[in-house]
Amino acid sequence: MTGTRKRIRCFAAMMCTAMTMLVGLAGFYRVMLPNRFFVSEGEPLMISSVFSITAKPTRSSYTVALTSISARSSRTTENTLMLFGMIPIKNVTASSVERPKLVPCGSAFGIKLLTDGVMVVDLAEVNGGCPAKECGIREGDIIISINGENIQSNGDVSDIIKRSRGKKCDVILKRDGKEVRAALSPVYSEGAYKAGMWVRDSSAGIGTLTFYNEETGEFAGLGHPVCDSDTGEILPLWEGAVGRIRLTGFIPSSKGDPGQLTGEFDGTDTLGEITLNCEEGLFGRLDKCPVNSAPLELGFRQEIEKGSATMLCSLDGGTPKSYSVEIEQINLSQAAEHDLVVKVTDKELIAQTGGIVQGMSGSPIIQNGRIVGAVTHVFIEDPTMGYGIFGDRMASKIN
Repeated sequence: MTGTRKRIRCFAAMMCTAMTMLVGLAGFYRVMLPNRFFVSEGEPLMISSVFSITAKPTRSSYTVALTSISARSSRTTENTLMLFGMIPIKNVTASSVERPKLVPCGSAFGIKLLTDGVMVVDLAEVNGGCPAKECGIREGDIIISINGENIQSNGDVSDIIKRSRGKKCDVILKRDGKEVRAALSPVYSEGAYKAGMWVRDSSAGIGTLTFYNEETGEFAGLGHPVCDSDTGEILPLWEGAVGRIRLTGFIPSSKGDPGQLTGEFDGTDTLGEITLNCEEGLFGRLDKCPVNSAPLELGFRQEIEKGSATMLCSLDGGTPKSYSVEIEQINLSQAAEHDLVVKVTDKELIAQTGGIVQGMSGSPIIQNGRIVGAVTHVFIEDPTMGYGIFGDRMASKIN
């Protein structure tokens, strides 16, 4: 009888431990999984995960999708996510939309950006002080007007400061999305009036196009914003152009030293315009499709699986090639800093470049015949590894 009681207590303890672990796992997924998903029309919500997670529909309604993945009316279903079909995780919504078909690119493009206003990238001492700092101007501020004159270039700032002859200047700037006013008093030094600040009005570089929408002519590229090299702030876009790039080669990556694609702008002709610089990358319109490839369906984030995939990129300006990669991590949480972690497994690419190099940002990632994401960053200590962004995040920025 004593042995039976011990076995019962042992079994009860094991069950209690198991339930505690399951509840903890459900709590983990409650935080990790987003509150909203997109699914293809006519398909149920299915989540790729290590442990079984199913969606139990609870209510449906017609609504208008709040993203440009689909501007049409779509069916939104309320679901309860269940762990192993028995433990509720959280309530989520799944919007059924027409799955976009996009042309995967992988070709390099030239980036030319002019800022909306000018960005303060450094403060400097003038005659033992700094007029800009003393009036409250900070690095990263965007100066949009001085004395009522709109600012679009470094030259605009210089001209107005020179004409001030030391009188206070009414400066309007943007900081953290808010408008701020400052009274700047330039000082005379070395034959000219100066404000004690360095500003930047443009940026240029090389990136990779991710996909192209044949219906609208829109493109997505880079997978991350163009930021100022000194402040790290996103450059506010006034206007931008897609330039023709002639790749001249590449510098291979090695541990602690990321390489890069090398090239130069091929003439002054533009291939299109850049209309948006944001967290998800660069977006705009092209005069024509940059590659001769068939469109592929977009893969939604919950459909991505750990395992093999391919990455498209070009190292010589020719037709983009497909290279094997492994998707090692998928972070569905809205609070995650990065969506994906990918590892280059292609021996040819590793032998040539050491893995990922700067300029490959935007290279599309394809899995199960769908565009699921894009490469965004290389790991400094292991260039075969890199971060990626979900393809549906990028697609949400185009029509």
